[in-house]
Amino acid sequence: MASDLITSDLVALDADFGDSVDSVITNLATLVHATGRATDIAGLAQPAIDREAKAGTGVPGGVAIPHCRSEAVTEPTLAFARLSRGVDFSGPDGDARLVFLIAAPAGGGKAHLKILSKLARALVRKDFLEALRSAPTKEEIVRLVLDVVNAEKPKKKPAEESASQGTTAGPAAAGTSAATSSAATTASAKTSTEVTRIVAITACPTGIAHTYMAADALTQTATERDDISLTVETQGSSNNESVSQAAIDAADAVIFATDVGVRDRERFAGKPVIESGVKRAINEPGTMLDEAVAAAHNPHAHKVSGTATRADAEEEGKSLGWGKRIQQAIMTGVSYMVPFVAAGGLLLALGFLFGGADMADGWKALSTDFSLGNLPGHDVTVDGEPMHFERSGLLLYLGAVLFAVGQAAMSFIVAALSGYIAYALAGRPGIAPGFAGGAIAVTLGAGFIGGLVTGLLAGFIAMWIGNWKVPRWLGSLMPVVIIPLLTSLIVGLAMYLLLGAPLAAIMDGLQNWLSSMSGSSAVLLGIILGLMMCFDLGGPVNKAAYLFATAGLSTGDESSMQIMAAVMASGMVAPIALSLATFIRKSLFTPAEQENGKSAWLLGLSFVSEGAIPFAAADPFRVIPSMMAGGAVTGAISMALSVGSRAPHGGVFVLFAIDPFWGYLVAIAAGVVVSTAAVLAMKQFWPNKAVEEAARNVAA
Repeated sequence: MASDLITSDLVALDADFGDSVDSVITNLATLVHATGRATDIAGLAQPAIDREAKAGTGVPGGVAIPHCRSEAVTEPTLAFARLSRGVDFSGPDGDARLVFLIAAPAGGGKAHLKILSKLARALVRKDFLEALRSAPTKEEIVRLVLDVVNAEKPKKKPAEESASQGTTAGPAAAGTSAATSSAATTASAKTSTEVTRIVAITACPTGIAHTYMAADALTQTATERDDISLTVETQGSSNNESVSQAAIDAADAVIFATDVGVRDRERFAGKPVIESGVKRAINEPGTMLDEAVAAAHNPHAHKVSGTATRADAEEEGKSLGWGKRIQQAIMTGVSYMVPFVAAGGLLLALGFLFGGADMADGWKALSTDFSLGNLPGHDVTVDGEPMHFERSGLLLYLGAVLFAVGQAAMSFIVAALSGYIAYALAGRPGIAPGFAGGAIAVTLGAGFIGGLVTGLLAGFIAMWIGNWKVPRWLGSLMPVVIIPLLTSLIVGLAMYLLLGAPLAAIMDGLQNWLSSMSGSSAVLLGIILGLMMCFDLGGPVNKAAYLFATAGLSTGDESSMQIMAAVMASGMVAPIALSLATFIRKSLFTPAEQENGKSAWLLGLSFVSEGAIPFAAADPFRVIPSMMAGGAVTGAISMALSVGSRAPHGGVFVLFAIDPFWGYLVAIAAGVVVSTAAVLAMKQFWPNKAVEEAARNVAA
């Protein structure tokens, strides 16, 4: 039972919660906080607002269902508002007046997610929505909602239990619940009415609401038709049953209504496919089913390849442009590469901390020729040459071991970048040739530029081969043998015979240019890097600057370490400055921003630029230029003082790997002062309407 999921204290009827999405969500989060179900308002509101920014949660019927998981939520909760004036949640019917905030604990189990999914499914029922609109009291709203979430699922008949998997609708389901009808209908032979068998996958990023609403919208529409037999697999957070391979093999077409990648996409290889965002299945289920029927009878329809590529469609079914796909692929490669950089770089820094700076000249011999029972002294023979180290014994040995592990991790940087770029384009069959291409790029001296090229090359070639029409007996070998083999061969030959030498020359030229930088040219580079780090705060431009810095870190070159220091210092400025600004002039920020400011300083000190994203997303024209100004100052001062960092991450917590550390702190402090002053001035002389509205609501 879920009798405490919603109470009358969590309901607001005919309320004026402002005219913005942020305001409505914040007011609903305030209701949750007031009942003690959330530890702070912003901790609940901001994740829901961020989720809303990715894709609006408006659904048919003038309803919105903002939702999130949050550490601030202590128990699964529903808050409901019937608004006196509608607010645009990007729904198909215009402004929403019925708004549910679905709040789930971050570490909660699946039981409460099943309850929340029941509510989401009820929102496609017109009678339920009409009852919500006309309910005279809060208690009536609570009763309506609890009746839905506590409803028991009808038990299946024995025959159905033995045959069913997924959710099926169609001719056999007429007069029965779509959720309990048998999938055996899907696997049966076509009848004289020419039934089209369709399998659908629905999935949204959080897997709480849209996943199940899309499934039910498709199912209910299919139930009303005699020409369709539909089986739905929900890839959400609860109550997920995979469609049997037999049902997939018997299907005439498939529908992918997802905002995330389809799990185990290879199961559907060769099937005609209709792809879209999950909201389109909620808004236009009939249209999608018609398109699937048409695809099933069109021999030239687009088919699922065996390469398990990620969905190529934006929300509402609009295809991504190639430029956008390449950008996303590179960002995927960078994001997968970052753990290698962070782990490897920090281990290198710890190696220096324990073993001393000169340990880097003999780390391989120190880590392999000695052990805990045979510790090195100050004088060690390395490659036949005697060397004297500042430290000895356990510290020197541990430092060498840490450095060796760090080098091992760092050696994967280019391969990981290349492999996961290829993965983003072609799925799992692209990983092996991508990694192989990255390793070849390192061997030929092409560095991270070579990794970018081999990743894209491997991804596109694997995607192309994956679309070949091959006999069915060969299809199962394509993703695990044929595609990786042919792609690796083509990429390897291209690198050795054509691309390797030119890319290596470009990389050498870049490194020579960096090494030659000094004085004003170095300061200019610091300014550019600082601007890039604060432009999109963790986005593509920020990641490009970070990749540029980390690419040369493993070489130990002085100019590379200076670039790393400038990038890390600049990336710390924005969260610290915005946190400081909320303490200095609290009234210039919304309540949600004030709450974010309480923790943003710690994220900044840890070099987590994303801590400033909530501020920038809410007020980009004031925040971003102010942060860029401070980032430019920090980058310039860091380069002017020749600050170097052997660590690629960690912020102030790796000061031991930064020299001179005082110059690093001075650069950060100067940038924080500039950004704080700039953002306060911008907000003071160019007032923010959202802040003024929040202030009026508090006063009221």
